[in-house]
Amino acid sequence: MSDLSRRTMIAGLMAAGAAGGARAADWPDKTIAMIVPYPAGGGSDTFARPVAAAMADRLNQSIVIDNKSGAGGTVGTAVAARAPADGYTLLLGDNGLTYAPDIYPNADFDFTRDFAPISAVARVPYVLVINPAKLDVTTLAAFIAAARKAPGSIDVGSAGLGTVTHLAIGLFEEKTGTRLNHVPYRGGAPMLQDLLAGQVAAAFVVPGALAPHVKAGKLRALAVANRRREPLLPEVPTMDEAGLPDFRATIWFGLFAPKKTPDAILDRLHSAAQGALDEEKIKAMWIEQGARVEPESRAEFARFVAADGGRWSRIAKAANIKME
Repeated sequence: MSDLSRRTMIAGLMAAGAAGGARAADWPDKTIAMIVPYPAGGGSDTFARPVAAAMADRLNQSIVIDNKSGAGGTVGTAVAARAPADGYTLLLGDNGLTYAPDIYPNADFDFTRDFAPISAVARVPYVLVINPAKLDVTTLAAFIAAARKAPGSIDVGSAGLGTVTHLAIGLFEEKTGTRLNHVPYRGGAPMLQDLLAGQVAAAFVVPGALAPHVKAGKLRALAVANRRREPLLPEVPTMDEAGLPDFRATIWFGLFAPKKTPDAILDRLHSAAQGALDEEKIKAMWIEQGARVEPESRAEFARFVAADGGRWSRIAKAANIKME
């Protein structure tokens, strides 16, 4: 390569870098879209909308929620993956999407390849709960004993095929040597309704939806699938305390951007998200939902997503679930 050609190439690269830097410096100068790949009013919306509003205040720019549902969240996620990496399209993702390509053969994305993690938004543990009118056991040990005594006799609901609640049932069976009868629903709300009605005997349910019914005596919580107790259900032991070590089933939500989004924009988004999560009104909302989130860097969140996503991917592959 001649000196002239080399100088021309270097000048071109410097100009491109300067242009990218200028775009990042000007960002955001228009409305930002936050894609939620599930229907409006669901669990993802519960966390997306307050955080989007608080981030918008910090960025002095509107953030609109764009619900693009379908195929277990894979439709909206694929749209976000193909969006320009300019900071104007974000994804409110969850751990179910990290393993979605393992169970949806037509999912048009790879979560690790296509997305840059920005910030955790909420982590919510599941609680194993029973309807005592349907199955009158008082401890996790008694539940396991009943399942072993009559394999396949306990109907356990999930929020749908391929969901974290579905995989949690399979993981529970594997760790306890039991066989349960999985009953999938189209979402957590109808599952909870049938649990209350006694159509199913048990389910994994998030604390915010569960606590009022436990306090009313309609449902009985056996164990929290997390390393620590849940403040909404302080008398309920963890799985470890109840005799089932290392059983974890938590749904988490996080903010992501297309992979090649400039670091300067990702850093500003991270700062805005962390600031939003530190607001007292958001902390209060999260407590009502049984959600937690700790301050962490982009790198720390990325490591968490890689580790936890890999764990659920292995569980999904072992379950051999395939969706059309």
